[in-house]
Amino acid sequence: MLKYALQENLLTERTDDYAAQTIVEGSYDKEAIINLMLQRGTLVTRTDMLAVLNLFEEVISGLIQVGGTINLPLFNTSFSISGVFEGPMDLFDGGRHKLNVNLSKGVLLRDAEAKVKFEKTSATSPSPSIQEVKDVASGKTNEILTPGGAVQLWGSQLRLAGDHPEVGLWFVPETGEAIKASVFITNKPASLIAMIPALAKGIYSVKVATQYTGGTVLLRTPKINVFNKALEVE
Repeated sequence: MLKYALQENLLTERTDDYAAQTIVEGSYDKEAIINLMLQRGTLVTRTDMLAVLNLFEEVISGLIQVGGTINLPLFNTSFSISGVFEGPMDLFDGGRHKLNVNLSKGVLLRDAEAKVKFEKTSATSPSPSIQEVKDVASGKTNEILTPGGAVQLWGSQLRLAGDHPEVGLWFVPETGEAIKASVFITNKPASLIAMIPALAKGIYSVKVATQYTGGTVLLRTPKINVFNKALEVE
């Protein structure tokens, strides 16, 4: 069963454009494949299997090196050369040309592909997570905020990015409007350091909103995280 989730396609302007992202349930190396072969029952030993697979890989690699193509039920190979040749007398030059070994599906892979069953699951988008808030002026953690001083947030996906008006580091009082930090010393995924605005006395929540995804493409709408501890301005 191949699991997949639908995520908003951030590379297009359409808001109703979604793309499927496959979810890998397991990755199998040579040892894992040998274990599965042994579970099926065979008189061949693990040592013999490993020796045969190693020899198979060596022979395939050797055939490729001498310009041979491979035609197997699992896959087929072919060659191509990229790069421009300057006239009919030009020769292959590793600095200007590149040899490509191309793989295509064999009949077994095509049959397996046709038999895959699908299961749709919920999509997961990266969200900011505040794990610790330190008031730099007092040195206290997860307790107070000192207006005019610096505050340091530790966590993940904290980097502020995007031009949505909600993006930012916000100090939210129990009553009244939230106040946005405007001066930043550090803006990184794992750490934010900002100057604390002129906050009145009271209890505040710290909120981060960002369109950051971990790459160059931004979310259309910000993801938000509110720190789970209230902080006091004395």
